[in-house]
Amino acid sequence: MSWDVEGFLASLTAAAPATTSAYRSDLVDFTRWARSIDLTEPDQVTRRVLRRYLADLTERPVAPRTLARRASALRRYFGWQVRTGRLVADPTLGLRAPRGTGRLPKILHEEQLHELLDAPPARAGVAAQGETAADPLQRARDLRDQALLEVLYGSGLRVSELCGMRTPDTDLLGRRVTVWGKGSKQRMVPLSEPSVQALAAWLHDGRPLMASDARVGDLIFVNQRGNPLTPRDVRRVIDRRSVEPTHPHALRHTFATHLLDGGADLRSVQELLGHEDLATTQIYTHISRERLRDVFERTHPRA
Repeated sequence: MSWDVEGFLASLTAAAPATTSAYRSDLVDFTRWARSIDLTEPDQVTRRVLRRYLADLTERPVAPRTLARRASALRRYFGWQVRTGRLVADPTLGLRAPRGTGRLPKILHEEQLHELLDAPPARAGVAAQGETAADPLQRARDLRDQALLEVLYGSGLRVSELCGMRTPDTDLLGRRVTVWGKGSKQRMVPLSEPSVQALAAWLHDGRPLMASDARVGDLIFVNQRGNPLTPRDVRRVIDRRSVEPTHPHALRHTFATHLLDGGADLRSVQELLGHEDLATTQIYTHISRERLRDVFERTHPRA
């Protein structure tokens, strides 16, 4: 018997690459720790051992969300060991770890949204050598940047979902797009009117100048080299457009919070975001309450 971490990871056929990578890191850390206390095989691991490991993590310290993910990785790993006949008993049964709450997600304020979505990007001193204000490629990049930002905020997509958008799955007339989320789960989300207009301009006037269909196929978004857009490319776009440091996921957080502020019910927001667990969506209700409290304290004369 061996740990066979790679065998377990290969079984996660529906998991997103980021999840697989995180589980690999988590399990490598656990097996290294287990060897440090002279445990060399999975069948030597007991629930007491696992509790000791999680207790050790809290002393490093490890964030609650990371601790919860480590426990999840262990549950899935040892469950796989039992299903495949490697172990008779699952030591993770009854194993509990603090549910990761962490800090409230950061959302963008009105001024930050305006800078990203409405303010034209500054060109002075930042144009590439040989570029002019009328450079067609620069205009194409501007159209792409506007489209991807509108979609990130207007539909609350994950960056990976945005990068994977394809023309056959995008219905501009119907104002909707079908995306593939975590665990290869498909969902349909609406497109805002500004998103539709920005996408139409990019697809008609920008993408033909930047995309090579031989390399990107029917992917909607490409980078300036004509290759498929990556999450790192999206981060660079936001860095150029934002006055202060902003993460792409902040647009998704802002989308969800604004829906709840506007009266949307939690189940609808959960479906739009593609959250499997309603508890994941509930974090945005805490943000809405904090915003209401802030407004109250700033505006009520006797707050």
